[in-house]
Amino acid sequence: MLYRWPLYSGAISGSISQSQHNKTGSNMPKLLGAKLKVKSAPKLNGVVLYEGPSILDGAPIAVIATLKSSNAKTGDMVQTWIIRSDMHPLEALDLGADSSICGNCVHRQSTGGACYVNIGQAPAAVYRTYKAGKYPTFNLADHAALFTGRKVRLGAYGDPAAAPFAVWQTIADLCIGHTGYTHQARHKAFDARIASLCMVSADSPRQATKYQQQGFQTFRVAMAGDSLMNGEVECLSDSQGLSCLQCGLCDGTKQSVAITVHGTRAANFNTALVPTINI
Repeated sequence: MLYRWPLYSGAISGSISQSQHNKTGSNMPKLLGAKLKVKSAPKLNGVVLYEGPSILDGAPIAVIATLKSSNAKTGDMVQTWIIRSDMHPLEALDLGADSSICGNCVHRQSTGGACYVNIGQAPAAVYRTYKAGKYPTFNLADHAALFTGRKVRLGAYGDPAAAPFAVWQTIADLCIGHTGYTHQARHKAFDARIASLCMVSADSPRQATKYQQQGFQTFRVAMAGDSLMNGEVECLSDSQGLSCLQCGLCDGTKQSVAITVHGTRAANFNTALVPTINI
């Protein structure tokens, strides 16, 4: 008598004799008890959302989303980083090439501004990982679940206006909430649709008033001891200790916000105060 014996799943079955079957069968308990060592897939820490020319000046940039954050102020939001794709962030800083990702922001460190981002830390680490090829390119079918049910910060470093609006709209649609800020409202290449997802940053009461009259929600950097303008609320991180994850006001649609200038370079910033009337 002949027996059919599948060698392994998906293999072609072969014929063996009764004696061969008995000999082979004696080894089966050992084979069944063996443990297969399955190599797990590498942990995914982020994805590349965009590679291409900067909307602001045409230079090559990349947008990276990282999936875990220990930032106490923002909470564990998905963080996005806009960087030059052809040079280290510190090199871009030294050369003034950060204009490709930060535009005409007055807080750029390359122009002596008060930007609080430590460029040699997180942006540099993201750049190194990106250049090592460890971030796969975003694919909606494969990676949508990474963003579903999450909140995302548009621009942990760099200005969202440097990348195409469609990049941000796609991610914002997947997430349950987002925050974002842009300093490019006066840039000649500014896509005004960005303001539907981001706060328009303002650096004086006069500037905030102008942008609000254009229909934008503003995020105003203020001096210590300044007052709030009509229609503004103080950043709830400062006033109530909430994280951005908990708050969610800064999505470009809800409310104008003011915050006291902060960070290690805060002394580099100076602006007018909100006019007050003594009664």
